[in-house]
Amino acid sequence: MLHELAITDFAIIQAVRLRFTAGLIIFTGETGAGKSIVLDAIGAVLGERMGADVVRAGASRAVVEAIFVLPWLPDALAASPPVEEDAPAVAEHDEEPPDAHGRLAALLREYGLEGDDDTLIIMREIAASGRSIARVNGRTVPVNVLARLGTYLVDVHGQGAHLSLLHPDQHVNFLDRYAETVAQREALAVKVRAWQALSREIATLRRDERELERRAELLRYQVDEITNADLHPGEMAELEQERTVLANAERLGETAVLAHALLAGSDDGEAHGALDLLNGVHRALSDLARIDASLDPTLAAFDEQRYQLEDIAATVRDYRERVEANPVRLQEVEERLDRITRLRRKYGATIEDILAYGAEAATELAGIENRDERIADLEAQIERGRVTLGHAATALSTKRQAAAITMAAAMEAALARLNMSRARFLVGIEQRPDPQGVPDAAGQSVAITSTGVDRVEFLIAPNPGEPPRPLARIASGGETARLMLALKTILAGADETPTLIFDEIDAGISGLTGQIVGEMLWQLAHGHQVICVTHLPQMAAFGDQHWHVAKRIANDRTSTVVTEMDTAARTLELAQMLGGVATESAARNAAELLDRAITWKAEQAAPSVAANGHSPNGIIAPKKRARTK
Repeated sequence: MLHELAITDFAIIQAVRLRFTAGLIIFTGETGAGKSIVLDAIGAVLGERMGADVVRAGASRAVVEAIFVLPWLPDALAASPPVEEDAPAVAEHDEEPPDAHGRLAALLREYGLEGDDDTLIIMREIAASGRSIARVNGRTVPVNVLARLGTYLVDVHGQGAHLSLLHPDQHVNFLDRYAETVAQREALAVKVRAWQALSREIATLRRDERELERRAELLRYQVDEITNADLHPGEMAELEQERTVLANAERLGETAVLAHALLAGSDDGEAHGALDLLNGVHRALSDLARIDASLDPTLAAFDEQRYQLEDIAATVRDYRERVEANPVRLQEVEERLDRITRLRRKYGATIEDILAYGAEAATELAGIENRDERIADLEAQIERGRVTLGHAATALSTKRQAAAITMAAAMEAALARLNMSRARFLVGIEQRPDPQGVPDAAGQSVAITSTGVDRVEFLIAPNPGEPPRPLARIASGGETARLMLALKTILAGADETPTLIFDEIDAGISGLTGQIVGEMLWQLAHGHQVICVTHLPQMAAFGDQHWHVAKRIANDRTSTVVTEMDTAARTLELAQMLGGVATESAARNAAELLDRAITWKAEQAAPSVAANGHSPNGIIAPKKRARTK
């Protein structure tokens, strides 16, 4: 669960540190006080996009730090194999762990983010310049890693999120979460995409024959041109060096003659060179060394240098004899360089690029020339894949259809608690014929996408006597919000995300329904930590921890302050939420709300306290937790 949240210089929050409990956590406060800023700060550590505008005016940076306590994490890490030292920083896994705990542990292993205990510390820093830094357990990571971690830590149900119920393409996601078939669907999606890629390749090969022939003719010309050029890596530099030497052959020869004469003297012996002088020095040093042996090392060192100079003189002499003007060879080099330059303009900046282009062109040409064989091979692969996908998609569909029945019953039961007792809810599943699709259980060819062969749509009949119809056509805003809450409640049994956040889920519902929603959220908090922003006192009364968000002005600066409230403060807050002004009557009503909520929670929790039951997320839960399947 989210144990602690520290926010510094974020929007109009100067500095707050919140320590959360398990259970249902409530945030209340006037509109505009900054409740959404707290949720935005949580979003920052979950990898959401943040700009420089979130930095408090006058500050150099905004910092948000979240501490998550996950009792199951050490066991999950112990069960997750460590990443090999020579493995890439981001490993590719053929198979993911089947549960969310295992996948989070594998992700931490992947980036080397394991801690020493059950604590996970995430920090996000946004500079006034817009630069963002993210750290997990003290190690710097890309911001997108926070987003990947966040999917296993927090599920945010923001304002307007219930509108996703109005998009039928999202309904299959809800059904798969309920049926616990998300991993099965994702595995199928990988196979479907690979199968569809085969069809796209065939379509490419079957394009207009004349267009392909024109393409083949061009490729043939290009391959021949590159092949006939007989290029070699590094050849360009060698030719340019040779051209420079040939173009300056006369000057190089004259200079080499001069250098050799200065070193060894003229060929006719009339002029002496440096070596002649050094030979005289050698004779003098030899005479000295014969008398004084201490000069032997000096003589040896001198001779070593003299020998090296003699070698240099010989090298210069050989170079002088080798260098000569060769107009024919210069012309050949110039023509070769011109040819390479033309190829570079067409195919790449370097010889290596030209050769790579030639190899790619040859491969494409071979594919065109052998397309009939390739098409036959692809068709065979597609047919085999069609059968395999049909089996996999049918298995997934069977699980969905079974889950659809229990999900509909569970939804109607949840809606009954939310004052929609006469509503009928159905999960519609249909498959569409497609001659190019995959076989279903009856052998009929049906369309398949990355989500399988099923088109899932939720249908509802809010009132008796009405046929079920798509949600988007008949559900009001309040009904849609309640439908989403009911859905979240029944999905909780299959949801391993430890922390759930609801931002003003009370939109469009009355106070009476708000009390029921509060009860449902509190029950949802048996297996999860639930954080809820609400304007309804009937919901707020069920909180296990209650925070008040308000604006304060000091020294002409506005700041948001967040305060944990005790029972007296909660009574006053609920009274103000009930009537706007905390009158004596409103205070009595608020006290009654709290008392009823406390009594109801005690009655519900008594069996679990006696049995010392615990949920998978480490939060005390009733021994017999309601499940919908």
